[in-house]
This record gives sequence, C-alpha cells and structure tokens, in this order.
Amino acid sequence: MSLSNRHRQILELLMNQRDDITAGEIAAEINVSTRTVHRELSELETIMETYGIRLRKKSGKGIQLLAEPDHLEILRNLLDGGVDVEYSAEERRMLLLCLLLQEEEPVKLFTLSHDLAVTIPTITNDLDELDPWVRRSNLTLVRKRGYGVELSGTESNKRRMILRLAKNGLDESDLFGKSENQQAPLAQKLLKLIGKENFTKVEEALWLAEDEGLSEISEEAYTNLLISLSITIARIELGRQIEVNSDHHSTLPSKLLTHTIDHLSKVIPIQLAAAEISYIAELLEPTVAPHSNLLLPIDELSYMEMVWKLVRRMERSLGVPFSDDRSLKEGLLSHLESAIKRLLAGATIRNPLLTQIKKDYEVLFEAIREAVDMTISEIAIPDEEIGFLVMHFGASIERQKQFKRNVRAILVCTSGIGTSKMLAVRLTKELPQIHIVGNASWFEAARIPEKDYDLIISTVDLPLPSDQYMKLSPLLTKDEAERLRLFIQNVTLQKESAEPIQKQPEAGTRDRLHRIQYYINEIVSIIDQFNVYHIEQSYEDLEDALHDICSYVSRSGVMDDVKPIVDLLLAREKLSSQVIPDTGLALFHIRSELVRKPSFTLFRLTNDLPLDDEKNSGVRQMLLMLGPQELSKESLEVLSEISSFLLIPEMIELLKLGSQSAIKQFLSQELAAFLETKK
Repeated sequence: MSLSNRHRQILELLMNQRDDITAGEIAAEINVSTRTVHRELSELETIMETYGIRLRKKSGKGIQLLAEPDHLEILRNLLDGGVDVEYSAEERRMLLLCLLLQEEEPVKLFTLSHDLAVTIPTITNDLDELDPWVRRSNLTLVRKRGYGVELSGTESNKRRMILRLAKNGLDESDLFGKSENQQAPLAQKLLKLIGKENFTKVEEALWLAEDEGLSEISEEAYTNLLISLSITIARIELGRQIEVNSDHHSTLPSKLLTHTIDHLSKVIPIQLAAAEISYIAELLEPTVAPHSNLLLPIDELSYMEMVWKLVRRMERSLGVPFSDDRSLKEGLLSHLESAIKRLLAGATIRNPLLTQIKKDYEVLFEAIREAVDMTISEIAIPDEEIGFLVMHFGASIERQKQFKRNVRAILVCTSGIGTSKMLAVRLTKELPQIHIVGNASWFEAARIPEKDYDLIISTVDLPLPSDQYMKLSPLLTKDEAERLRLFIQNVTLQKESAEPIQKQPEAGTRDRLHRIQYYINEIVSIIDQFNVYHIEQSYEDLEDALHDICSYVSRSGVMDDVKPIVDLLLAREKLSSQVIPDTGLALFHIRSELVRKPSFTLFRLTNDLPLDDEKNSGVRQMLLMLGPQELSKESLEVLSEISSFLLIPEMIELLKLGSQSAIKQFLSQELAAFLETKK
C-alpha cells in the first residue's frame, strides 16, 4: 500500500479518535485547508474499501472510521511498518541533513533522490533551501559535479547541528517514550542520530555525578546535556572523533568532570581521547560557571513589563482578576523568557495539544491571541505558543475552584509550568480525593522514594513499573478521568491498604518553618534599611553621580570601599540601559564580595541623572540595589520580587512623590502577600 504522508496523518488522527472529528479539526491539526482534507478523504475512501474499512461522514458532526477490530489492527500494522511514505518538504530536508550527517564520504545526488523517493531537481532545490541554515551552523554544503554532496566542518559543529535538529524535530514523547518502533520515520532517524539507546547509561553517569554540581540544573539544561552527551557517544562509536587540533580551551580539572568521565567510562565501553574530554568539559561548563556581578537577570525587567501588560489586557478582555494571581505571573515570566529566547534563536515551537486547545478553549485562545499581538511586537508568536499560554491562564481561572484530598500524587509534566498547573487543577476538580503533593521533572521521577507518594501522574511515558504511574494528557478528558479513577481504586489503593500512609514527619514541618523564617528575616532586613535620599547637586557624568550615591549607602555599613562598586555599576550600565521606560526611574543593581548585606535605596535628584553622555536623560529617581556575591535563594527571590513592583503604577507614583514611610508600607503589604505563596 502506498500512502502520502498526508494520508497517513489523517488516518492516524481518525484511528486515535474515539469521537467524531470534523474536517476543519483535521485541517488545523495537519496544517492544510479544509478543501484539501475533503479531497484527501475522497482518495482515502477508495483505498480503505480494499481493507473493509469505511469512512462515516455526518454533516455537522464529523468523520469516523467504521471497521471490525481485526481490520483496524491490520491497518495499524501496515501504518507502523509497511507503508511507503511521501514526506513533506520540511521532513524531507531534515532527513536530507540526517543522511549527510551520518555519512563521512560525499553522497551522490542520485543516491539521495533514491533514498527520499524524489527527483534529483527536488533534492537540488532542497539543498538550496538548506544552505543558509547550514552556514548559520558554521558548516558548509560542498556540492561538486561528479563529486556529490558533503557536509563540511568541524565535528563539534556537526554535533551542535544534530542537537538543533533533535530539538526541532522531536518532542518529549519521542525522546523519553518507550515505543521507538512506532515512531514516524523522521523521528526514528533522529533518535538513531542522537544515540537514544545511550540515554539510560548516560543518565546513570549523570545521576552518579549529581552531587558534584548537577543538583541545581534546570530540566531544559539537563535535557540538552543528556542529548549532547548521548550524541557524543554515538559519534565516537561511528568513528567521528573531535579533531585534535580543534579550538578547545585547556581543560581545568573539576570534580564534576572527573566523576562524569569516570562513570561514563564504566557504563559505556569507549576510550575518551583528550580532545573528547575537553569537549565534554565544555558541555558541563554552563553548570559550573561562576556567578556574574549581576544581581538580577539582565533582561528580567523587560520580561516583567511584558507579563504585566499581557495580564492587564487579559483582565480587561475577560474581566478576571488575573493580576491577583502571583502564581500566574511567576509562571508566565519563566515561560515567556524561555519561549521568546527560543523563538529569537530560530527554534520551532511544537504543541501537539494545539487542536484540542483551540476546540476546548476557543474564547480564551482568541483573547490571548489578541492580547499577545498587542503586547509583543518584537517577534511573531505562533499559535503553538499561544496554546501554551492558554494553559497558564486556564490554570489561573481553574485555581479558584481548587481543593485537595486523600491520595498523594506527584505530577510529571514536560511541557512547562502552565501544563502542570492546568492538569493539577483539573485533577482536583474531577477527582477531589487527589492531593497534589509536588511536581517533578521526568528525570527526577525514578528517584523519588515510593514512601513520599501514592501515585505519579505523568504526561509522558516514564521508566517506572506500570503500577506506579498513570499517563494522561494535560487537558484530562472525561474518559481519562474515569480511567484514572479505576486505576486508583484497583491498583493504587490496593497497595496502600498494606502500607498505611505516614504523617509528614515533624522535621519536615520544622524545615518549612525555618524556610519561612528566612524569607521573613530577609524582608524585614531590607525594609528596615530602606532609605530615601534627596540630592540637589548637578553632575557632569555618571561616574561622579554614582560615587556620591554609593557614599550615602556606605555610611550604613553596606560596603567599605566605594570605588570598586562604582566601577561594577558602570560596567553593568554598558551592558544595557538601567532606565525603566516611561517612568523617569532607573534601577542600578550588582552583586559583589565587597557588599556586606543586601541593600535597597531610593535617590531623588533635583537634576537629571547623566546617562549616555547626555545630561537631559529625564531620570530623576534612581534605585540602587546591592547584594553580596553569595546570596541565599530567599534573598534573591525577595530582591527579584521587589524589582517586579517597579511595574506597578502605584509603586512608581510612590517612588516619585511618596514619603519614605509610605513606600515602606507599600513594600510591606506586597511582600506579605508574596510570603503567603511560600507557606
């Protein structure tokens, strides 16, 4: 049987759908017009009849496959292994790169056209389209008559290209699911290229080295590191070694590097040359990079402003008090910062739930689409990303009805914070006996002691026994809720009856109280030392102004030596502007071992602060935020929360005209609300 890739996509949608699905929904899912779907369905009807399968079409309701179970099983087996597939242009080009990365010698155009079942002119056109993307990866497509096609460049750049292909072409289910033989051909090729068979062994090495510097790594960074190390092993096994004369810096010995190399050598029988060890050191380097002198992330305020504008527009659109939901703002800040950086880097945003989100949350989707278009103008935000934002705002709406009970569950969601929160609130709504006791990333799930939970609920396959976890979609359909209910009754609670649930130990409660005490101490310390200074002097340059300003702060014992702090502030100013747009305010902040304790101070100037060699900057209120080089997690969170207040109109007015006591009162109220989220 020969089917186009589009035929295959439609059939898989129909086979995996219990209810009717409309032509419009199919069109949205596979990114074609409804007219194209109707044309493809007409062709499929003829093909399916030979297998005893009919397409039932009901006007206004949808389309459904009608067949005996054994006929459907035959069709499923054919789709899994025996169908000639026609690839889309994007899929074909990714496969073309995979073929070139796999081969060490030049490949003839005829061979490529035969392998991908297209004409030589089509391959030539694909290579033309790929050439700019390849060059941006610091590689070269070598194309000579009679020679063939070759991907030329350093091995390290080829490995980075493989990582980018994997991030664009694979989702979490592809990377961490168990059914590799059911993957689409492109996914199978990419999984082979990245050496997925090495994942378990590489993870074992990383887990053993966790105590040496990986415990605080983010899930995204961990996933990139896991894939990169697996690619390294796969390429070494193919004989593709990092060049000895590659431009690698000298490897500094570290416990993390030593332990990782040691464990990798034990679980995978390969020899690591000096150049490979240097390359692995570069992969590990971001996890052990020293702290910079930045107290707050360089772009944090711009992203905060984006989040505040988006939240306010959604409030006006739907009449829901989103600005009262701190969890929503924290989730949006984290998600948007990561998503926009990926989009600016040219990454593809994938959202397999987009069709269902558009169907189930049509009004919310359209409202967010409009609000995002009005708020974010620097870059085009695709519908796939809007779908993820729907989860954040949908979770905020659902949180009003949230309540907890009984079965202790841990959530594993790889699509982001919004997905996790959406699933959590839908679970407590549909199954109120479930008590969500925590969230974990996929790589943490296998290491959580079984005594800490009754059930793990995951949106992807996990390397755990089937009686320990349940896989669901983030949107939790009615069928899934019923399936989960039966699982809890017949599996989870049956195990639980033999082992009664233990109450949380007192030590855990004490730890929580100590953590809250740390936050309280930081909040009280910062508010108590907050001062407002009035400066009437005019300054010729920024350095003189900062010297006088830091001199005021040094009197309270925050620092001993003013000049090095001024130098750091000037260096920070060169990185990006400290001015908060349209406010007449500037926020200067750094951390240094010369700073003894966190400090937050307001300076009101009679004359403009000289910025960018201009005396008329319009800035007459300057906030100075200083912190020691080594700051506790609680201190950083409190200072970051204070910086977010600079987007609140009431706070801006107080900084311009309010008294010191009024500003302290406002900070106290807002930070008290922040503290409530930590209990």
